[in-house]
Amino acid sequence: MSTTSKSPKAVARAAYAVAKKALPAHSHKFSPKRFTQPQLFVCLVLKVFHKTDYRGIVAILADSPDLCKAFGLANVPHFTTLQKASKRLLRLGLANELLRHSVKAFRRSKKVALAAVDSTGLEARHISRYFVRRRRSQQLQTYENTHYRRWPKLAVVCDCRNHLVLSAITTRGPSVDIDQFEKTLTPAVNRYTINHILADAGYDSESNHRFARDQHNIRSTIPPKHGRPTNKPFRGKYRRLMQQRFNRKTYGQRWQVETVFSMIKRNQGDVLRARTYWAQNREMLLKVLTHNIGIILLINELFYRAIRRSFHAGHPQLSVIPPHIFGYLTTAFLFRSLHWLCTHRVNSSRDTADPAESTSTWTVMQSNDF
Repeated sequence: MSTTSKSPKAVARAAYAVAKKALPAHSHKFSPKRFTQPQLFVCLVLKVFHKTDYRGIVAILADSPDLCKAFGLANVPHFTTLQKASKRLLRLGLANELLRHSVKAFRRSKKVALAAVDSTGLEARHISRYFVRRRRSQQLQTYENTHYRRWPKLAVVCDCRNHLVLSAITTRGPSVDIDQFEKTLTPAVNRYTINHILADAGYDSESNHRFARDQHNIRSTIPPKHGRPTNKPFRGKYRRLMQQRFNRKTYGQRWQVETVFSMIKRNQGDVLRARTYWAQNREMLLKVLTHNIGIILLINELFYRAIRRSFHAGHPQLSVIPPHIFGYLTTAFLFRSLHWLCTHRVNSSRDTADPAESTSTWTVMQSNDF
């Protein structure tokens, strides 16, 4: 299971790096220019990271000058400045651009081998569990069931390998998932090449299979549970294929999207502080962005930490190199090594005339290199 970074400074630096690539410094040439848009976005990410409101993050930034220096914030903004910035920076177009750059910061390739789609509901109020399920009377020892009529709903497409969110949409619940499959998957397929998509029975329909397989050449695995139980073959081509040959082993990875929801709710809370519909949508998108930033930060940190340890074991003098310089040197070394390896193999295969000898040479080189 992936984890997210717990360092506020590291999260601020990563969010600032992502925002500088996705957002201009200022929204207009006549802006006051007291704060840049990336700096305001970092403040919003830290608000979700600390599970507080606008006034709370302003107080935290005022008491943490080192945290402000991490992303070049000279003066702490007023809480109303952050509230207005959220309306501007978390619009759907800008939020999707920030989401794309957050994924691009970790993975350069646009190919996704296995992805999963699902939706979840979030709490719209801070309500005690006692009031949700109240005891009706002492004599009957029964509970009164309290049901919510409407709640914020978040639907995402995630990469099952690293738990990064590839696309997200926000709606209202309760609502069915069948008609949200195309809306949730479209932003992801426009940016990445997905090989296989997994979904639960709530997305089961022939039109969803056709959208994934015929229009985008994506293999879809959805259990055919929609409708009345029957032993007769389904009419639809792909639903009948799911009925006859359902890949249970691959479908077992669908729980990775449930892990993503668990990480978001545990690390950032399952309750929204916003009250209006549009403000709740913006807050859900901000939670998704904070989740991605925390994941890419920790994965990159673990990668360079492992390589630094392996190099420093044989070369103690490398410990004086700064981390960012060492990261550049390590990346360059890896690319040069791969280039030499590929060139050496091509030249060896060209020099060998006998096909049998060429096959044996390739096998020996492969065993020696790995």
